[in-house]
Amino acid sequence: MEIFYLDSHPYVELCDLLKLQGWSESGAAAKIVIAEGLVQVDGQVETRKRCKITAGKAVAFNGECVRVQA
Repeated sequence: MEIFYLDSHPYVELCDLLKLQGWSESGAAAKIVIAEGLVQVDGQVETRKRCKITAGKAVAFNGECVRVQA
């Protein structure tokens, strides 16, 4: 499992995380796969594109998984 560090930020939006991880080509592409129900946060399907992902959460998409750390 990969780790994504928030550094000094309180959260990262789900669509931005997919883009930053390189799991989608753009923010628009990320929003499409989220809306299609292909992304999970802590094991649950998440369809909110701008869902705030905070430290301790795990995000999975297309066989990849990342845990968010402060």
